[in-house]
Amino acid sequence: MSLTVIKATLKSGSFRQHKKNPKGNTLIYSRNHPTEKFVRIVVDSGIDKNTGKIVSQPSVSSVFININKHWRQIVSAHKGANLQGLITVVESKACSAAKCKHCGAKKFKAKSGNVVCANACWTKWSGNKKKTTQKTTQKTSEKKPQKNPPEIKAQKKTQKKSQKIIARAITANRQRKATKKLQEKWSINLQPGDLVTVEEFSKDNHKANDYSGKILGIVASVDSDSVYGNIKVQWTVNTSSLEEWELPKHAIEHRYNHSVSSWNRFKVISRKSDWVKA
Repeated sequence: MSLTVIKATLKSGSFRQHKKNPKGNTLIYSRNHPTEKFVRIVVDSGIDKNTGKIVSQPSVSSVFININKHWRQIVSAHKGANLQGLITVVESKACSAAKCKHCGAKKFKAKSGNVVCANACWTKWSGNKKKTTQKTTQKTSEKKPQKNPPEIKAQKKTQKKSQKIIARAITANRQRKATKKLQEKWSINLQPGDLVTVEEFSKDNHKANDYSGKILGIVASVDSDSVYGNIKVQWTVNTSSLEEWELPKHAIEHRYNHSVSSWNRFKVISRKSDWVKA
């Protein structure tokens, strides 16, 4: 494959050149996967950055960007002379790459040889299991019969303390239930093919920022049966400072009246469709 063909293929595919190649001296390019969220197609062009000459065949791989913005390779490098063909094959394999059943992230092969979640979501469970084991052990030890009067007195004191803790937990639970009543439900009617942008709303549901002209997307599908009205969007333009994970994904939003944070939501620009409070 000639130098001209490689560069033309990368340009037509909207690939962007990286500043550095941590593994060599050839030019690296990448772009977002056309359909898979947080997935990028990475191309090692085989072009030496100093001489501008081809020193190896192009190779194409795919990575998943996890919640810590680390790249995890989900499709290993494919080498060959047909760059466009390699890109098509890797894109297809990225679509069918295994996903974590808990958080939905793509899986990758770790250094240990195991295929694991790219977000490492299992690390959040280990702490919960340890706490459960500690509580179970503590309850078991408290049930042991006490024979000596001083020990019985200490046990009663411990029981009173436990009762106070339980009472506080019940009060906190009631407060949480009362807080739920302050929740507001907002929704918008989205349809496949709608042109959308993003608008930021403050805690008082007042518009704080309008990204019209900076962000543009096309609604690909609408899951009206889901609780939050899951929306899939093909984002075509994003010149704002918002990352992909900060862009809206739902046509139904549950907001608390006392919420202190702002939120990003869809804005339809191809027809009139506004958010309404349920």
